[in-house]
Amino acid sequence: MNIISTDLPEVLILEPKIFGDERGFFYESFNAKTFAACTGINTEFVQDNHSRSARGVLRGLHYQVQQAQGKLVRVIAGEVFDVAVDVRRHSPNFGKWTATVLSSDNSRQKWIPPGFAHGFIVTSDYAELLYKTTDYWAPNYERCLLWNDPALGIPWPTQTPPQLSAKDQLGQLLAEIE
Repeated sequence: MNIISTDLPEVLILEPKIFGDERGFFYESFNAKTFAACTGINTEFVQDNHSRSARGVLRGLHYQVQQAQGKLVRVIAGEVFDVAVDVRRHSPNFGKWTATVLSSDNSRQKWIPPGFAHGFIVTSDYAELLYKTTDYWAPNYERCLLWNDPALGIPWPTQTPPQLSAKDQLGQLLAEIE
């Protein structure tokens, strides 16, 4: 496994070793020992999630104020522009973000630690994401950072307004979050 650093030192890109031939390919998408050895992170994943979204759907930027979730995200079909934002108030990187293209073609995974908001926009006809989390979904602690907050200045790759859930339309500005 190859580990790639991002602008935020805690957020990592993981590239698996892919074994392919004329029949197709095989790769190990997760191995706890390899993950710990390559990243230095010893964590337990407790929940797996699967989402499918159409082109132009933007989900996020989601985080939990308690029971913060670390996420290991990968795309199994299509392509997304994936964003992580540091929402830890006492962090020197508070409000900073990093973005990565994740796709079924590049097979990259992204480690987003607890204390970061996460979101993505689908840039292909559709995309399916699988992500492991280090804590359970807790709707009463879930929050949403406004995707187009000028204080963040994220250059989402879209020419038209994205499709948002009602919850995501009501996201908070960075200056307002808990």
